[in-house]
Amino acid sequence: MKENGKQFYSPSGELFTYEELLKEVLFYIKADPKEKYKVIIGTDSANHGTTDFVNAIVVYRVGHGGRFFWRRLNQKKIDSLRERIYQEVMMSLKLAEEVLLNLSKNKDIVFDFEVHVDIGSQGETKNMLQEIIGMVRGSGFQVKTKPESYGASKVADRYT
Repeated sequence: MKENGKQFYSPSGELFTYEELLKEVLFYIKADPKEKYKVIIGTDSANHGTTDFVNAIVVYRVGHGGRFFWRRLNQKKIDSLRERIYQEVMMSLKLAEEVLLNLSKNKDIVFDFEVHVDIGSQGETKNMLQEIIGMVRGSGFQVKTKPESYGASKVADRYT
């Protein structure tokens, strides 16, 4: 898999290393620590000659907006939808483990943590729903599916 750098982008196109992104997330949460926060990881993919995966990290200040960051990764084209969905979920789980581990080192911040997957009870992915939910929960994360999985189905999808 070819990573287009290890850099993440903000919606305005600003580049962040992974370390800078973590600092931005911490700064955002610490700026108003009395609010409730959700940190969300989601991944979406699309075929454009290669298979492009987009990881999104969303920091939602519940009821008051938020920030998000994204990165694109490319690999040889994957024609199987099932295989692409599994790859999306595995990428989200790997990123979620890294982000949660790093953010959890800061004992003075409080947040909920979710993994959003781009599947739901309608459409081609409905037959995978229970196994994907089990996979994410079995990894220790709360999971959201369509239509509540905006981290994958709206944010990451915007950049695939």
